Amino acid sequence: MNTQSLRISIKALIPALALSLATPAMAQFAKPEDAVKYRQSALTLMGAHMGRLAAVVKGEVPYNKEDVVRNAAIISTLSSMPWQAFPAGTESGKTPGKNDALPVIWTENAKFKSAADKMQAAVAELNTAAQSGNPENLKKALGATSQTCKACHDDFRKK
Repeated sequence: MNTQSLRISIKALIPALALSLATPAMAQFAKPEDAVKYRQSALTLMGAHMGRLAAVVKGEVPYNKEDVVRNAAIISTLSSMPWQAFPAGTESGKTPGKNDALPVIWTENAKFKSAADKMQAAVAELNTAAQSGNPENLKKALGATSQTCKACHDDFRKK
């Protein structure tokens, strides 16, 4: 897929994403396993785009501000998506298939929400750093964002 096609695809997705965010959580999912797939997909995509930025920071890929800004924007959009897909009834053991979510997500939901909020704040800083065009700012913000991801995995995901 070329860059122009990717831009068009992402632009076409934005209205659908906005609509999906406005709908109550379980109403969007026909079955609990659909919610699990949704959140896993959003988090997987986020990880893929974080990996693209990590390759830039590590010097494995040349710095290209346009690519950095685009990846940070995608991460920003994705960062708000998975949280609605953790309604009651989607815990491990209650849904078929692979589900690495720990029960603490539902028993200590305020702690989980706080971790999600911290990650989204770090992603906002990542977006700002990407737009600055300064590779050092990007490196620092990516590190901070990665730490929020790790903290959530440590506390809320099966090892």
